Amino acid sequence: MTGTVPLKQMLPLAGMTISAFIFNTSEFMPIGLLIDISQSFSMTEAQTGTMITLYAWVVAGLSLPLMLTTCNIESRCLLLGTMALFLAGQIGSGLAVSFWMLLLARICVACAHAVFWSIAAPIAVRLVPKEQRSLALSMIITGTSIAMIAGLPIGRAIGLYVGWRMTFLWLAGISLLSIIYLTVVFPRLKQNQPFYISDLPHMLKNRILLAIYIITVLFSTSYYTVYSYIEPFMQQIAHMGDTWITLILTVFGVSGLLGSIIFSHFYNQFRFLLIRLSLICLAGLFFLLDLASQDIMMVIFVCVLLGITATVFNVTFQAELIQCVPAGAAAVAMSIFSGIFNLGIGSGTWIGGKAVDAGLLGDIGYAGGCIAAIAALYCLAVFIPVLKRKME
Repeated sequence: MTGTVPLKQMLPLAGMTISAFIFNTSEFMPIGLLIDISQSFSMTEAQTGTMITLYAWVVAGLSLPLMLTTCNIESRCLLLGTMALFLAGQIGSGLAVSFWMLLLARICVACAHAVFWSIAAPIAVRLVPKEQRSLALSMIITGTSIAMIAGLPIGRAIGLYVGWRMTFLWLAGISLLSIIYLTVVFPRLKQNQPFYISDLPHMLKNRILLAIYIITVLFSTSYYTVYSYIEPFMQQIAHMGDTWITLILTVFGVSGLLGSIIFSHFYNQFRFLLIRLSLICLAGLFFLLDLASQDIMMVIFVCVLLGITATVFNVTFQAELIQCVPAGAAAVAMSIFSGIFNLGIGSGTWIGGKAVDAGLLGDIGYAGGCIAAIAALYCLAVFIPVLKRKME
């Protein structure tokens, strides 16, 4: 990072950060409200967890088709339209009187999610000079971290005190304010060279890009095998009360913010080290989770490192993706990345749900750790050698 970003570029970048906060708060809120939502509809936690799985799989299945349909729309119009669809989904979630109504509203949100996370990083790096790209990317991820620091715990607190529906309506209000702000400050950006469906096969011959996708689906499957059921794990295995659970969910967000700072300061100098550590640490920490559950301080320590690890992985591999494709293809490549990441979220939630149903809640760390170990081995044996050969 060098220099200071001018105010006219920082204002829309701040708006993108706020939008990232809103989208990720919405995505992760059901994790913090899983028990309350399940009780509201007289369902088990694993049954209610299918909402998280379906959301993720909708994003996975629609990210590429939606992006191919919308990739040549002017960036400002596409961003504002995506936010408007998101707002409609939040209102629908807050007004849902049945689980099926909630699912339909969440599918609406998932469609907006699919487009937003396809365009967020490519738009952010276009808002600033090339030397400021790592700052722009870290700000987008900062929005995610703040969602976990403030958004998820606040949403959970609102849900506990006045009902989970008010949590979605609270988020709808913030979404409306964000749309108004972006309408005022977001500039019209020069369009990249158009991307056509016929360009897709050529893009997918990129070995680095394919390796990024393979690692991404393994990482997200591993992470969400554990994270999707972290609330019942802490309650039933670590025997924590609501206050401690909310605190530890906040810790995830604070540590994610640290991960964003680590990336923005060290990515350019220690690129390969960050890539290696993000996967090796994930596997090691998951294998420690069951042991750590015996002590609250150990749980907090593991969760801090997990939050840092997840954030470093996310932003580092997005940076690698943007570097390995032409600018005009970045949004489409990112849509596949988002889809694959959410495929992993859905798969991880499904694997974790099966473990919970089988009475193996305490062992979800081992399940996630095995998948993370496969990702780490593939990264060390395939991805890094291919990346280094390209640089030579």
